[in-house]
Amino acid sequence: MNYTKFKLLIFFALLVTSASAQELNARVTVNSSRVGTSVNKSTFQTLQTALNTFLNNRKWTTDNFLPTEKIDCNFLLNLQPGTDANVYTASLTIQAGRPIFNSSYLSPIINYQDADVTFKYVEFQQLDFNDNRVSGADGLVSNLTAVFAYYAYMIIGFDYDSYAQRGGVPYFSKAQNIVNNAPEARGIAGWKAFDGTRNRYWLTENMENSRYAIMHDIYYAYYRKAEDKLVENETIARAEMLNVINMLSSFSADNSNAMIKQFFFQGKANELIKIFAKAPPQDKARASELLQKMDMTNAARYKDELK
Repeated sequence: MNYTKFKLLIFFALLVTSASAQELNARVTVNSSRVGTSVNKSTFQTLQTALNTFLNNRKWTTDNFLPTEKIDCNFLLNLQPGTDANVYTASLTIQAGRPIFNSSYLSPIINYQDADVTFKYVEFQQLDFNDNRVSGADGLVSNLTAVFAYYAYMIIGFDYDSYAQRGGVPYFSKAQNIVNNAPEARGIAGWKAFDGTRNRYWLTENMENSRYAIMHDIYYAYYRKAEDKLVENETIARAEMLNVINMLSSFSADNSNAMIKQFFFQGKANELIKIFAKAPPQDKARASELLQKMDMTNAARYKDELK
């Protein structure tokens, strides 16, 4: 085989490999410091490796992703011992970033903590997930992969919504399927309406609810019409962002307790302040007024930094 043909074969092999690359660039960290010494620490290192493999090696969509197109996301699983052997309760922090056009900046699209993760795990246990059999044979075993699969679909859904109008709908539906068929066992929570007002059930309910459909448009406008235009034309981008804030204000007035409003604002205060800091006085004042009302956690910051 001559050198030119060999180079062509390598090129096409790389092209095929790149075209079939998975969607997520996930980094999972398992913190077992609260579990104590009753369980060999290697168990949790094995679990961490298995969860990274589960998220990064599985195809979550039918689309082809180049390596540079993968969605950056982080998962921090903070473990506590459960009441039964090999059963753990945990909080799970999920963060995902969305690259902004013509910059190296990653804008936070998800920054959320789920406090209701309960599961059973034995070292080297296979991490299986089937969309058609979410509950599996043992609810406590399958709940671990159900939770991670749920957030994989939600990350992809929000990411797709940010690039194309309502582009994430199919993946919110896949997450809803997990909610509808979620594992059931003693100690499992977060999948039902009565488990609380801020959980997995309500997040997908909000994104699937036709009354809240404008939130899909808000995600698209925030990223594609505003953030992606900042480098190209900051004035136009800022005007688009003010339109987003006005849309959110209208949504909030009618749905003040909707989970998705609070979920949307988590992690966004810094960039909103930076965007409006250079706005004309009347736009800055308008943005500050609305943001203080909608994002109460950061109200003092908006008031002080957008004077």
